[in-house]
Amino acid sequence: MSNSHGSSFHEYNNISQLNVKLFADGADLAGMLEMYADPSIKGFTTNPTLMRKAGVTNYAEFAREVLARIPDRPISFEVLSDDFCEMEEQAFEIASWGKNVNVKIPVTNTKGEGSCDLIRKLSSQGVTVNVTAIMTINQVEKVAAALVGCTHAYVSVFAGGIADTGCDPIVIMRKAARILESNPNVELIWASPRELLNIFQADGVGCHIITATNDILKKLHIIGKPLEIYSQETVRMFFSDACQAGFFIQPSSGLLAKPA
Repeated sequence: MSNSHGSSFHEYNNISQLNVKLFADGADLAGMLEMYADPSIKGFTTNPTLMRKAGVTNYAEFAREVLARIPDRPISFEVLSDDFCEMEEQAFEIASWGKNVNVKIPVTNTKGEGSCDLIRKLSSQGVTVNVTAIMTINQVEKVAAALVGCTHAYVSVFAGGIADTGCDPIVIMRKAARILESNPNVELIWASPRELLNIFQADGVGCHIITATNDILKKLHIIGKPLEIYSQETVRMFFSDACQAGFFIQPSSGLLAKPA
């Protein structure tokens, strides 16, 4: 397959052909455990919005329960404050919850003030940060500079959000990968994908990780399915649903019968 910018992506028949690592994005414990049972899922990410949607009421309690059930794959939990001093305190607290914990730090606060000083300070003191909500190359460049010399960090570029504005995320993700390639301790995450195709695009531009919700990851079994077969299955689905719903069309001639 190819995109409008001349990048070539080969046809994928199974996930073993992917170099990009798959992380599950969510805050429903049952769904997280379902993904944990799949060895192809290499890590997890969460955020306050997903937690609220999942009905989480106690942040720390939920995180500790998740970590007790998933102790051996990286999991990102986000700071909650809008103040950088409080963010720092929260970051150290979150990091203390487990060896596999990564601390999500937003690229700015709600006032648009950059968090690079905090990112630099935390990473220099051994906190594995996941810098989140990035959408511009300028932000990537600033964060990359703040992470020079870090032991390990993640840079999450919200490619799905970029696409929602009408911009092609592939262009930005490719540039981000080039910016970060000089620091082998930093992994680039294609965040907030909108469809399964994004996994292949992330792989093609050199992202280390893509984090996706369960509804996208559950489509992985479709990879490599012949399109003719998929087309026929779709027709069968439409016909079956019409029959089960009891739908029918009665034209004025009265000649069209209800589906059997």
